[in-house]
Amino acid sequence: MSEPQPNARADHVIDARDWEPPEPFVATMDTLAVMAPNERLLLILSREPHPLYRALLKQGYRYEAEFTPEGVFEILIWREGL
Repeated sequence: MSEPQPNARADHVIDARDWEPPEPFVATMDTLAVMAPNERLLLILSREPHPLYRALLKQGYRYEAEFTPEGVFEILIWREGL
């Protein structure tokens, strides 16, 4: 698993472009479990994670997904203050 690194848009970054399922899902959920309210996670993937979107919404997270010109999906994930 890659170490989360600070980013201008996010407090944590997971670059999982070369990972096989379910590794990105598991790493994302593990990171979200230890994040403080209002922290943000940037997840970088080579494919769109539809199952993750459902899990995020079910657990009260918000996200913004963008398909970049480089051909990757960048998903910014957060939960507003609880």
